[in-house]
Amino acid sequence: MRTPPTAPSRDLRRDAYAVGAAALLVTASVLVGRHIQDTRRTLFVDWPPLLASWAPHTGPGTPAAVLIAVATVAYGPVLAARLSWRALLPSAWATSTVWILSLALVDGWHRGVARRLTTRHEYLQVIDRFHDVPAALRGFTGHILLDSPDNWPAHVAGHPPAATLTFVLLDRAGLRGGGWAGAWCVVVGATACVAVLVALRALADEALARRAAPFLVLAPAAVWMGTSADAYFAAVAAWAVALLALAVTRGSPGWAGVSGLLFGLTCYLSYGLTLVALIAGAVLVLGRHGVRRHPVVLAPLLAGLAVVPAVFTLAGFDWWEAYRLLVTRYAQGAGGIRPYGYWVWANLACVVLVTGPATVAGLRRTAASLLRHRTGARAGVRLAFLVAAAPAALLVADLSGMSKAETERIWLPFALWLLPACAFLPRPRLWLAAQALLALLLNHLLLTGW
Repeated sequence: MRTPPTAPSRDLRRDAYAVGAAALLVTASVLVGRHIQDTRRTLFVDWPPLLASWAPHTGPGTPAAVLIAVATVAYGPVLAARLSWRALLPSAWATSTVWILSLALVDGWHRGVARRLTTRHEYLQVIDRFHDVPAALRGFTGHILLDSPDNWPAHVAGHPPAATLTFVLLDRAGLRGGGWAGAWCVVVGATACVAVLVALRALADEALARRAAPFLVLAPAAVWMGTSADAYFAAVAAWAVALLALAVTRGSPGWAGVSGLLFGLTCYLSYGLTLVALIAGAVLVLGRHGVRRHPVVLAPLLAGLAVVPAVFTLAGFDWWEAYRLLVTRYAQGAGGIRPYGYWVWANLACVVLVTGPATVAGLRRTAASLLRHRTGARAGVRLAFLVAAAPAALLVADLSGMSKAETERIWLPFALWLLPACAFLPRPRLWLAAQALLALLLNHLLLTGW
């Protein structure tokens, strides 16, 4: 008589099915995208679904990237379990920083770091136009449309002015040029993994946070976090969520105020990051008992949330008018030509490449945990609920039609919240190896750009 499969073997088989389905999705997006681009030239990407070019190469960052990958796979899970919490957080940040930077340096310092934020679409192109910041803010919306005089470059027009002002302030502080701007994005962006760990510990439990730590450090997303302003945006959004988690679980008005301040800043770094409200909503649901015990935290949260919008509004920048004009600008450029019917599902293939096969398997287990919420472990169900908020935000962004291509970079602030699903996986070293291999292959076979 044939022995029925055990529960663990069934779970592993289902993980394999999920990863196989994700691989088919990526393959279809490559083949269909290649056909559309070759015949119609409407995707405006060289290696669909990614904004990248096929160019196998190595560089000065290759040895360090391989070393970090091997060391994290071999020792990451053990160290994450044994280090004290106070030691784990800076260790995760340092390792993430080196991993992101080493991958960026595969393309060399100039192309991989120093030049990224200086190209014609980027923020550093307009630093000299902000010598009078109040005047620049008052006139910001007048340069968004393509047919407007001295229209802003694509990334400046596509974001509220806090994004550009960040680099203006770096320049004013003497940290001028693409090298300093790139370093800022890498170093600050790498703190996002620490913020996610803080939130996981507060809302689920420390054991699950520790299991997730190596996956947050060694994420394939690092390929696009170095060097991209979206890594910086992701970190600000992640800390807003993390501090909200601390506020509602500890009843801390101080953390609530800082969280609100960061949420307000997040909305003025990127219009799309208003969808972080869905993740914040999940935090409030999970922390509802703390809010009931300490309702006072809501006052500083709302007060902090109002600060940045009030400052920019008083300075003359109209967020709603700017977004309305951005929708028009998006239709004037490649966004108006790229086919919605392809990108609405190919964007999901980008998410697979950014988060890796381990996250796909982890999300399958996340869904299973939610389905078994009445009988599952409490901490696991809470983690699954938090993780589930990220796909909800991605789905809204995807269906909006304002995210067609380049989502491997644009969706980084949401993709990071998918990675904790890996805490559900057994055999972490095997899954970490798959994550590292994907990142190394992507970075060494393709030249990514934006």
